[in-house]
Amino acid sequence: MVFHRILEYFCIMETTEANTRRAEELAGQLASAARQLQQMGRYDLMLRAIGVPVLEQLRIEAARSKLSRLVITRDFRFILADYDKEVVMTPVHKALYILFLNHEEGIEFKDLADHREELRRIYEKTAPAADRAKIDESVSRLTDPTDNAINEKCSRIKAAFGSLMDEYTLAYYMISSHTTRHFNSSSRVWFKRLKLITLPRQLVVREFDE
Repeated sequence: MVFHRILEYFCIMETTEANTRRAEELAGQLASAARQLQQMGRYDLMLRAIGVPVLEQLRIEAARSKLSRLVITRDFRFILADYDKEVVMTPVHKALYILFLNHEEGIEFKDLADHREELRRIYEKTAPAADRAKIDESVSRLTDPTDNAINEKCSRIKAAFGSLMDEYTLAYYMISSHTTRHFNSSSRVWFKRLKLITLPRQLVVREFDE
């Protein structure tokens, strides 16, 4: 059994290394072809070969190098430290954002009710002087899959960050959609439509008490 696991581990490592080498070879070929097309002035053919969706994804990937740290202070100010800018949001928007930061794997909107108590605890911290009945009502609406409140709040969060950065950088900070495909034992395909924040968590600095 132990030998089988060791053999399986080395097979996986060998496959991974082979895939890495192949990817690097393809990247080299792509770079060479891109240089040649650039010298010919054939950007039209380059774009046709790459495709607009891939180009958009490349722009998002390129934006990764200029991402700012997001500092959440003790009094729940949201500071983009490397841009020297503050993201201005209301306490409920801040609470919702922190909830999604806490769940890097993402949350389906239909499952928000499972996180109701966590959201309430966060909201009570971001709005310590707020009326508890108002907090309960807001949390109830946000975690109700039949209520549009969650979509409205995510749009406002997107607008708050979007006013401070370009659309490709924004892709990392907003609460965005991510669909994953799954197979069950009968090979039926089903999808999880997750909402998540893709900002690398090492860029998130929390100064408040959890």
